[in-house]
Amino acid sequence: MADNDTKMMISLEQYGIKNAKVHYNLSSDELHDVTIKNEQGVEAASGALAIKTGEFTGRSPMDRFIVKDAATEDKVWWGDINIPFEADKFDKLYDKVVAYLSEKEVYVRDSYACADENYKLNIRVVNEYPWSNMFAYNMFLRPTAEELEGFDPEWTIINAPGFMADAAVDGTRQHNFAILNFGKKVALIGGTGYTGEIKKGIFSALNFILPVYKNTLPMHCSANVGKNGETAIFFGLSGTGKTTLSCDPERKLIGDDEHGWTNENTVFNFEGGCYAKVIDLSAEKEPEIYNAIKRGAILENIVMNDKGEVDFEDTSITQNTRVSYPIYHIDNIQTPSIGKNPKNIFFLTADAFGVLPPISKLTPGQAAYHFISGYTAKVAGTEAGINEPLPSFSACFGAPFMPLHPTKYAEMLSAKMQEAGVNVWLVNTGWTGGPYGTGNRMKLKYTRAMITEALEGRLDNVEFITHPVFGLSMPTTCENVPDEVLNPKETWADANAYDAKANELAASFKKNFAQFEEYANEEIMNGGPIV
Repeated sequence: MADNDTKMMISLEQYGIKNAKVHYNLSSDELHDVTIKNEQGVEAASGALAIKTGEFTGRSPMDRFIVKDAATEDKVWWGDINIPFEADKFDKLYDKVVAYLSEKEVYVRDSYACADENYKLNIRVVNEYPWSNMFAYNMFLRPTAEELEGFDPEWTIINAPGFMADAAVDGTRQHNFAILNFGKKVALIGGTGYTGEIKKGIFSALNFILPVYKNTLPMHCSANVGKNGETAIFFGLSGTGKTTLSCDPERKLIGDDEHGWTNENTVFNFEGGCYAKVIDLSAEKEPEIYNAIKRGAILENIVMNDKGEVDFEDTSITQNTRVSYPIYHIDNIQTPSIGKNPKNIFFLTADAFGVLPPISKLTPGQAAYHFISGYTAKVAGTEAGINEPLPSFSACFGAPFMPLHPTKYAEMLSAKMQEAGVNVWLVNTGWTGGPYGTGNRMKLKYTRAMITEALEGRLDNVEFITHPVFGLSMPTTCENVPDEVLNPKETWADANAYDAKANELAASFKKNFAQFEEYANEEIMNGGPIV
């Protein structure tokens, strides 16, 4: 796919950015070369650009704010996730940021989100760094030359990693910030070079805009479509396999992270690219992602040798090593990125306690309960102070990006699931045979086999048994998977130890769900652990 060769001149005076040298819609190749020329990145042996994001190698949830104004005051679920920011302080901080960008070289990109024309959101991205602008090229949808004529941006992203806020004066928590202003339709990001703040800012905006104004469900999920035209949706937190499992050579990829589900029963991608974790990446296990790492891709915070060869096992900079690439780096994609007829939903969890079944079929009540819970686990060593697995719950599998109350999204999903008659499955891509440190990670080939059997409808014809603690329906047999793998208790050497750990995890579920009980009906409450 060719880059746009539009080289029109634009002014940023309307944003308060004065006398800047503006590079407008540079091609991916140009941004790659400028980054290397500026000594802000190097080229890997694969041809990909390798950069370091600096102090922050991941998002900073405690430094994400939403301006509290007439548009948001009565709608946003305010609290530790959606932290309010004063409108007048936003204006003052905005003025400081645009003054900082004035007189500088800046990189501007016009792009859009949402592959469905009916939901298209035009975005102008203003970046301090060329590689940040290349990330925007990769991750947002790319207008044609014709679409760029008379382009009218609805939202603006101002991204200044080198600007440091003064927390005492500016109202931030510390020097970095990511602030959404729905009244002015601006995402203001400063003090952090982590590119994920750019894409997740717009994702958070759409998680407000679509349900409030378009009656459409936004989802933190990947999606693909089979030869029969049926769409599969994969919900899951980072590290659970969303990107890996949606890249299936037998199915066309719609997208790997952010989607909308319309009233017309279609599923559309918000993005134009993929942003995948590359920790322990190999050509054997994940060939589609591995082969997408070539010129046009951006590797973040990885370690290379002097030949430019990447050591994907080296986490000395961060566990959150990543790559972004335009979706056309994957061979088997759906064009445009829209699927119809959703028939299977998979909730992915990496259970480090080794308790949950590798696959189980959920009732509507269980589906709502597990969606609101959004469970996965943090394993030892991923964060300072974590010495053993810890349960981690993120409502709707994406709480950090959800401005509304989680039950709003759960109600919308439940209605759509029943209307479309979908099957919902809980898939444990985590540990079996014991918890992290004792058991082993579930083999990817087994997970793929179970998902394939579910998609092909063959699990509809096998016997199921009920998990004694979680009440989940577990298949007793699955093609290409040993029977004993399907029942997690049978993979443990000590059955009593399994029961104790299962009850411990169930108690964590119940404790977490207490915050939602007043909003949940009896069917949802009955979807939780039965012990």
